[in-house]
Amino acid sequence: MRLLAQQRYGAAAAEAVEVWRGSMASWRDLPEEDQLRRVNEFFNRRVRFVDDVEAWGQADYWATPLEVLARGVGDCEDFVIAKYFSLRDLGVSDARLRLTYVKARVGGPGSSVFLAHMVLSYYPTPDSVPLILDNLIRDIRPASSRPDLAPVYSFNSQGIFVGTANQVASPVDRVSRWPELLVRMRAEGYEP
Repeated sequence: MRLLAQQRYGAAAAEAVEVWRGSMASWRDLPEEDQLRRVNEFFNRRVRFVDDVEAWGQADYWATPLEVLARGVGDCEDFVIAKYFSLRDLGVSDARLRLTYVKARVGGPGSSVFLAHMVLSYYPTPDSVPLILDNLIRDIRPASSRPDLAPVYSFNSQGIFVGTANQVASPVDRVSRWPELLVRMRAEGYEP
């Protein structure tokens, strides 16, 4: 990945990949809650939020972790994808992680303005309130402490979950950008 980053994006990108891989190696034996915190902080500090049109020249593009690290920019999906695959690489069970589409209230508690947003949800147990990793807020909070977020659906490699359900409702292939993302990741030398 480092070599590919060097070839496609230059020395700074190769260095970013090396820092990521080195950090990941140093976090491998930490408790999961520490891994969550480290991964969340890593991407929230290193990646600047920009919309897809500015970052990738497309209205909706799901970037690979390599692309996000190389460019240092991404939108909410890009943050979530990078965090999800980093945590999976650290050994966090797929059953504990979900990429979650939400309606996010913006403008404060009294606002009626909602925007589409994506966060990463971590379930310590199948029936627990998930912890939310978000690029908008630095600390990880339980979903019950995030009244600004209304879940719509979530997914992981096991399938799609509707609302806050614990049962898979349909196959993950129905998330249109997911299969194409996995193909691009494999082409970059990353086996999700």
